[in-house]
Amino acid sequence: MVFDDLRQFIKFLKDNNDLAEVNEKVDPILEAAEITDRVVKMSGPALLFNNMAGCSIPYLTNIYGTEKRMLNALGVNDYSEITGRIENFLKPPEKMGIIDKMTQVPKLFELSRAFPETGDKLKAPCKEIILKDDECDLGVFPVIKCWPDDGGKFITLPVVITKNPITGVQNCGMYRMQVFSKNTTGMHWHKHKDGAYIAAIFKENGNLKVPVSVALGADPAVTFAAAAPLPQGIDEMIFAGFLRNKPVKLVKSELSDIKVPAEAEIILEGYVDLEELALEGPFGDHTGFYSEADNYPVFHVKCITMRKNPIYLSTIVGVPPMEDFYMGKAIERIFLPLLKMQCPEIIDISFPRAGVFHNLALVKIKKSYHGQPQKIFNYFWGQNQLMFTKNIVVFDENTDIHNSEEALFMMLANVDFKRDVSVMDGPLDVLDHASAVFCYGAKVGIDATFKDGQPGCRKWPKVAKMHQNIKKIVDEKWDKYQIKL
Repeated sequence: MVFDDLRQFIKFLKDNNDLAEVNEKVDPILEAAEITDRVVKMSGPALLFNNMAGCSIPYLTNIYGTEKRMLNALGVNDYSEITGRIENFLKPPEKMGIIDKMTQVPKLFELSRAFPETGDKLKAPCKEIILKDDECDLGVFPVIKCWPDDGGKFITLPVVITKNPITGVQNCGMYRMQVFSKNTTGMHWHKHKDGAYIAAIFKENGNLKVPVSVALGADPAVTFAAAAPLPQGIDEMIFAGFLRNKPVKLVKSELSDIKVPAEAEIILEGYVDLEELALEGPFGDHTGFYSEADNYPVFHVKCITMRKNPIYLSTIVGVPPMEDFYMGKAIERIFLPLLKMQCPEIIDISFPRAGVFHNLALVKIKKSYHGQPQKIFNYFWGQNQLMFTKNIVVFDENTDIHNSEEALFMMLANVDFKRDVSVMDGPLDVLDHASAVFCYGAKVGIDATFKDGQPGCRKWPKVAKMHQNIKKIVDEKWDKYQIKL
């Protein structure tokens, strides 16, 4: 099912008993976060707080907080429905005769549905209310403080939209925004992020005020797309349209030519002043630790547009599992075909939740030559957001990398930690507090594959496993054994 807006998804969750409405008064300072943390870790429902202290606007959270709900948000029953479409697009035609060209027409038609729908005549629910200049007050929204030592209240699920002044291509990113005053926030775009890259282009061209529009409460596919690690220059709205198999409706911002999701709940418009930095943070981050306070540019809100009776969408991050874990797992599954296309020996990948995505990647490959795991290390460390992967462990095709016990068993059994460990220095995630130097340090690759026949290795033993036909016989006769467990 495709959701045109957040409200359709809320109705779907209600109809499927996957939304809990809280009518008791809840304080946005810490109390809402504590409730959410407990519910997420119990794999509980999405939460709609209808009575946030000091605010009349409802607060929605945890909409991606289980695998089932994450799949529902993307309108599928299994990620293979999306990866299958991606693999179909990536598959080149065997021939290019007229008949073969005609077979590509359905692909092109499907792709055309991914491109955003724009136009002055589009209905724009996000503009039912328009506030400008002194009317703008972020205090009307139930922005929460998540953790005790946070520097303040943070907007945590924004779709931050900027536009490359040279190419004209828009970018959507998800950068937390600490509320400083009624009409200013921080803009926490790291130096490695596309938002900061676009800001640098503005600065190089002598423009120190970067137009920015921020969508809050877009439909679930659009919000998810803003967090996806797309290659630079790829418009996230096209990706969202592909996920939905239906165009995202976009309308022009009030103050700039940036186009925003027409059916979002709230749009914040203004500019980021590159000459004005403010201390932002600390913040209890997705690593489970507080990220330190640092100076970031200030976003000035000059216009707020929104629906009548808007709903404020947000999330909390912290010690996993949190809602972002399920978003990350969706990214892992959806982007696997692209990794396999560029590196065909890759069979599967897994980012265990304890590794908070950038600390550990498990990779299963079809190994055919000595040195292949080392190729995988270098491939990962040369790819966009994958370059931040701190530890990579490569396994043979017979290891279930999604079974942490089996993966650990195979690694400990197959690794000589002097011979099979590669270490190199390079860029690390800004949030990596263990590195000796900010954003830079050691990364480790571990070859946990079988080494039979490799130079300097002894004969490798086989894993002791039962024949499949015997397992099948025992499965079929199990009840007859009358073994009580």
